[in-house]
Amino acid sequence: EVQLVESGGGLVQAGGSRRLSCAASGFTSDDYAIGWFPQAPGKEREAVSCISPDDSAYYLDSVKGRFTISRDNAKNTVYLQMNSLKPEDTAVYYCAGEPTIVTDYCATYGIGTRYDYWGQGTQVTVSS
Repeated sequence: EVQLVESGGGLVQAGGSRRLSCAASGFTSDDYAIGWFPQAPGKEREAVSCISPDDSAYYLDSVKGRFTISRDNAKNTVYLQMNSLKPEDTAVYYCAGEPTIVTDYCATYGIGTRYDYWGQGTQVTVSS
């Protein structure tokens, strides 16, 4: 059974940084893509970043230059380093995963589509 567990959320001041983790278990290999989806109150989830099995990384324009996604296959963990945080970044952040043989999955299917597995989310609150 695939499980994704997010951690690292919390309260941070505007301009600060936070690193989120998505610990994956149950995938049969390292061939999976992970996306990060913040969901603000009253809004739909929207992907802001995706990392493919070949480590290609993609970002929504609103977070380019501020967020960095990376993976450590030895730890089965994907990270989202968030810098220069803004109050509008406040959201529950979910990670989502999809096993795939497509090496650059995010470029092929887009950063926000086709994920079968989801974590429970971690709250990030950015105060002004």
